[in-house]
Amino acid sequence: MATIRDVARAAGVSIATVSRVFNNHALVNPETASRVLEVASQLEYWPNGAAQSLTTRRTHTLGVMLPELFGEFYSEVIRGIDRQSRANDYQILLSSSHSNGEEVLIAGRAMLGRIDGLIMMAPDEASIETVERVRRRVPVVLLNPRVEVEGCCSVAFENFSGARAAVEHLLGLGHRDIALVSGPRGNVDAEERARGFRRALADAGLDADAALVIEGDFRETAGYEAGVAILARRPRPTAVFAANDCMAVGLLAALRAAGRRVPRDIAVVGFDDIAMAAYLNPPLTTVNVDACGLGQRAVDLMMGAMEAGTAGGSLRQTLPALLTVRQSCGAGLAQAGFFEEAADAGSHPRRARRQTG
Repeated sequence: MATIRDVARAAGVSIATVSRVFNNHALVNPETASRVLEVASQLEYWPNGAAQSLTTRRTHTLGVMLPELFGEFYSEVIRGIDRQSRANDYQILLSSSHSNGEEVLIAGRAMLGRIDGLIMMAPDEASIETVERVRRRVPVVLLNPRVEVEGCCSVAFENFSGARAAVEHLLGLGHRDIALVSGPRGNVDAEERARGFRRALADAGLDADAALVIEGDFRETAGYEAGVAILARRPRPTAVFAANDCMAVGLLAALRAAGRRVPRDIAVVGFDDIAMAAYLNPPLTTVNVDACGLGQRAVDLMMGAMEAGTAGGSLRQTLPALLTVRQSCGAGLAQAGFFEEAADAGSHPRRARRQTG
């Protein structure tokens, strides 16, 4: 394998110059840098990252800790982080599946020494202690954190207002018996979306405490099970707000399996606006959040935090959560005059039929 000495000799420069080129040092003449890089490519020279980090005290790697790595939402977050990291000449090191505080701490310790900063989703109490420990060693940027941590920048979605807008939309279509399929207990995203759900009902003069709430875990199977439970309910809710699109997908599958038509028999609204939401049958009305943009914004905050060093503050940014109306909520049917109260109190509270006359 070619060494840095081989590159220096072939390019006619010093070893220090080659080192400066690969560390993007501003003092290197552009023509010299171009020649060094061309020679390095010809010799297939790969700089030793560990050796470079001893000199620069930078690994040019960002750690990323997320609750999960599967699913469209997390894929988009990772895509945003990776895209913006590479734009800043950084790579990422991923870790997932943090079901308790000890697992989070083990993952954090394993990353230290390999990363220049940590981007972390901290939606529950289990992750906060680790954040407090890690931030003393490297900058930390939090995604949708449960609480603000001093010295950490953060970026979050407007979960509360997005959920409230979704339920207000259902209320505007005439629905009064609206169920919630919530996220897991202790998760701040789930709690904020549930709070938005309850606020919308209360503002409409309805008893939010009387609404049917089925706890899920943000997975499709939880949505399917919730759908089965909702179908067994008497009287059955006329609309459902699922706290994320994955559960909405499972819910739609359960309703379809039971022969129920969406939105004619029951309206469904989700949250996240994952890519497949627009291609479901019917297309899903949901709250749009820019998961890729969340990841990109986190990297921007990290670059600022690393530049500021210990002088970095606790900047918090929020990203909008906006309702995207499609066909699963029945908006088009309501506007065309399809919904009328069913005369039979034992049947579905809102029956879809075409008006005449």
